[in-house]
Amino acid sequence: MNPSVAVKIFEAGRSAGADFVEIFEEETRSSALGLRDRKIETATAGTDYGIGIRLLYGTEVLYGFTSDESEEALVKLVQTLAFGRIAAASSAKGFEFAPEKRVSDYNAAAFKDPRVLGQAVKQDFLFRADEAARKVSSKVVQVAASVTDCCTSINLLNSEGLNLALSRSRLRVNVTVTATDGTERLTTHESPGALGGYELLANYSPDALATESAERVVRMLDAGYIKGGQMPVVMGNGFGGVIFHEACGHPLETEAVRRNASPFCGKLGEAIGQPCLTAIDDGTLDGVWGSIKFDDEGLPTQRTVLIENGILKSYMSDRVGATEVGVARTGSARRESYKYAPVSRMRNTFIAPGKDSFDSMIESMDYGLYAARMAGGSVNPATGEFNFAVDEGYVVRNGKICEPVRGATLIGKGHEIMPRISMVGSDLELATGICGASSGHVPVTVGQPTIKVDQILVGGR
Repeated sequence: MNPSVAVKIFEAGRSAGADFVEIFEEETRSSALGLRDRKIETATAGTDYGIGIRLLYGTEVLYGFTSDESEEALVKLVQTLAFGRIAAASSAKGFEFAPEKRVSDYNAAAFKDPRVLGQAVKQDFLFRADEAARKVSSKVVQVAASVTDCCTSINLLNSEGLNLALSRSRLRVNVTVTATDGTERLTTHESPGALGGYELLANYSPDALATESAERVVRMLDAGYIKGGQMPVVMGNGFGGVIFHEACGHPLETEAVRRNASPFCGKLGEAIGQPCLTAIDDGTLDGVWGSIKFDDEGLPTQRTVLIENGILKSYMSDRVGATEVGVARTGSARRESYKYAPVSRMRNTFIAPGKDSFDSMIESMDYGLYAARMAGGSVNPATGEFNFAVDEGYVVRNGKICEPVRGATLIGKGHEIMPRISMVGSDLELATGICGASSGHVPVTVGQPTIKVDQILVGGR
């Protein structure tokens, strides 16, 4: 953006009495190649450009966006947002920018640009995944695989002098396998991702991802059902962290706390779990899917300890949330695109490793469930109530893992489950995801080591 145009936008906002004016200019090029049933089914690519303008009056937010980059259209957008506001008495002249700072979230030296190399690079991955899955069993009846990428350039400027140019790129692969025994069909998938371009394809084995998915779905196809009820549950590492993300992570964002829509309001410094529980939201992990060097307000990201040895230590905050709740900003402001105003959101959120062994967790149960892998679910952030499906489960009897079971669900409230986490393993693993909330869908990572929950409601068939 021409600096003189940015100054005109700031002058228009401050003249309308705004305390703070922000410009978020963004161009995103995304592409995807998808295979289903041994042939390429989808090939898409597109570019989206726009500018979002945010005005703050104290903590009141006014936000609008446009794809018209002309000075006239942008100043008119500010005037429309501020319509009816009392003009400021003082002059709004004299804005000065800091020197532009350029930052890449990915390893620029190793970067293989998807915008240059094109879709054909992805084809070998897709066909190899299809072939590997079908080799596992004749029960495999459908394989779908895809590779998606997204390259984004952002200019972020504000009336405090911020002048930031951000480059972001992410790549994600997906392998989905469906199997049938002639009467029922089951589906499972693997979908890792990271920061970067096509150089990341070398990090993912399509054969391993497809084989793992196929073996799991065939194993579960022959499984029975668990008898539901209250029982102890050992939850597997990696995507098992989705329950913490949904049931506790969202209520620890100031976007929920400032609205009094969180069971953790006013509980900083209080014990909300046992001493074995430490939980972290970390945007600084190198190359990890949910990482960002700067948040979408231009603040450097950080490692935020949310819970330490069972004590609630911090919330995740943005500019508005930090002001209203009275806490420090944590570099957690995020948005899907220029079409959204930023709010506090998670980045890479996980339960930290502990010292308990997997064997000791299983041996501690007379009867319970080993939820080796979690699937999707739903949660009410205001109450922490959740309902999540178990993708791969096993009955535990007399301290031993027994027959596989499917169709199990875990039901409860996040703030009630946290104190029941009594054992935490050392095998931390992270898993890729997309999180939807009021500022759109953003890339996040969830994770945990294997943990034991002393009691949780398990739904059966």
